[in-house]
Amino acid sequence: MNAIIALSLSGIASLFLGFSTNRKNLLITTLLFVLVALGLNLADWNHEYFWFNNMLKTDNLSINFSSVILLSTALVVAISRSFGDDEEHTHPAEYYAIMLFAAAGALMMVTYENMIMLFVGLEILSVSMYILTGSDKRNLRSNEAALKYFLMGAFATGILLFGVALVYGATGSFNIHGIGEVVSRTKKGMELFEGGVILYAGIILIFIGLLFKVSAAPFHFWTPDVYEGAPTIFTTFMSTVVKTAGVAAMYRLLSISFPAVYGLWGNPLVWITCLTLIVGNITAVYQQSFKRMLAYSSISHAGYLLITILAKTPNTNGSILFYSLAYSIATISAFAVLMIVSENKPKDGKPDESFEALNGLSVNNPFLAFVLTVSMLSLAGIPLTAGFFGKFFIFTDAFSNVSPLFKNILVVAILMSAVGVYYYFKPIIAVYMKKGEIAEIQLPLIYKITLIITTALTIILGIAPDLVKNMF
Repeated sequence: MNAIIALSLSGIASLFLGFSTNRKNLLITTLLFVLVALGLNLADWNHEYFWFNNMLKTDNLSINFSSVILLSTALVVAISRSFGDDEEHTHPAEYYAIMLFAAAGALMMVTYENMIMLFVGLEILSVSMYILTGSDKRNLRSNEAALKYFLMGAFATGILLFGVALVYGATGSFNIHGIGEVVSRTKKGMELFEGGVILYAGIILIFIGLLFKVSAAPFHFWTPDVYEGAPTIFTTFMSTVVKTAGVAAMYRLLSISFPAVYGLWGNPLVWITCLTLIVGNITAVYQQSFKRMLAYSSISHAGYLLITILAKTPNTNGSILFYSLAYSIATISAFAVLMIVSENKPKDGKPDESFEALNGLSVNNPFLAFVLTVSMLSLAGIPLTAGFFGKFFIFTDAFSNVSPLFKNILVVAILMSAVGVYYYFKPIIAVYMKKGEIAEIQLPLIYKITLIITTALTIILGIAPDLVKNMF
C-alpha cells in the first residue's frame, strides 16, 4: 500500500516537474520515484496488512507480484530516453506521470481484497494505457490503435463490471474471501441455491473481462494492432506490466473466490489455453514486422501462464512469478534493441520495425546483437536462459496434475514451443547471417546499464533459477 501511495504522489510531483527547463532530469527523477516505491514495497516483506477497511491486502504473494511490476516499470522508464527530444510536440512530464499512475493501478490489481478495488485498479491502468497508446498524435497508426484499444477495452471492462454485479447479487459480498465461502458452501450442499444461475453467469462474465486484459484467444484481436500502433516504449510497458497485473488479478480471484467451481471455469480455460497457444505461435510465424511478431509472442506467453493457473499445484505461486519475471526482462531487452535500431535506421521517415532493420547488426554493434540474441533465446525457452526454467516449471506443474486433460495441454504447449523456436530465431539470423548496413550506435549510459541488467538477469536466472524461485 505504501508503494501505491508513493507512486500516486510521485505522479503528481512529475507533473509539477514538467515546468522545469531541463527535461533530461525527468527520467532520473521518475526512475528514483519508482525505485523508492520498490523499496517501500519490499519493506513490507513477511508482514500482512489490510488497508481501507479490508479492501486491499499486503502479503508476500502480492509483494512478489508488485516487485515484478515495479522492476519492469523501472526498466521501461530507464530506456525512455527520447521522450524529450522533440520539445514542440512531446510532453515527457505528462507521459511519466501517466506511467506512474498506471503502475499504481497495476499494484491495486495484485493487492485487492474487494472486487471494487479490482475494478478501480483496472480502470486506472486501462485509461492510462489508452492515453499512452495514442500519445503520438501526429501518427495515424497510433491514433487508430488508441481508438481500437479504448472501444474494445471499454466493452471488456463493462462485461467484467456486469459480472461483478451478478456475483454480488448472488453472494451478497464484494470481498473475495467472502465470495469464496459462499461458493464453497453452495458446492458442498450439492444443490443449486436460488442465486446459482446468476452466480455462474457472473463468474463467466468476469472471466471474459480478465481474459481480454491478458490477451488470451479468442479475446486477443486488439493486441497486434495496438502493440504495433502504440509508441514502442509504451508497447514495452503494455506487454510486461499490464500482462503481469492481469495474470496476477485473474490468479488471485480464481484461486480464492472460485476454486470450489473449478469445473465451471477450468474446462473452458483448457480450450482457451490451447487456442491461445496455437493462435499466438502460428500467427507469429507469418509476421514480417519484428514488433508485430512480439505482439503475437505476447499472446502465446499468456497461454503458458494460463497453464499453471489451471494446474493448481503448491508450486503455482512460484511458477507464475518466475515466468512473469523471466518473460518481462527478456521482452524489455527485445523492445529496447528494436527501439534503438529502428530510430537509427528509419524507413520513409519513420522507424523501421521490420526484421530487415536488424540485418547485419552484429558487425558494428556486437553488444546490441548479443542482448537481442539472449532475449530471443529466453523467449524461445532455450536452456541456460531464464525462459527455459520458466517453461520447465510450468510444464512440471501441468505434468503433476493427475487429469488427462493436462497431458493434452502439454502436447500442444511443447509443439507450440517448437514453433516458437522458429520465429524467435528469425531476428538472430538477421543479426548475424544477413548483410546490412547499420552504423555504430552510441548508447546513453543509462540505456546500456539497463540492457546489461536485463541480459545478466536472464542468464543468471537461467543458470541458478533457485536464487529467485526459493523466494516465492
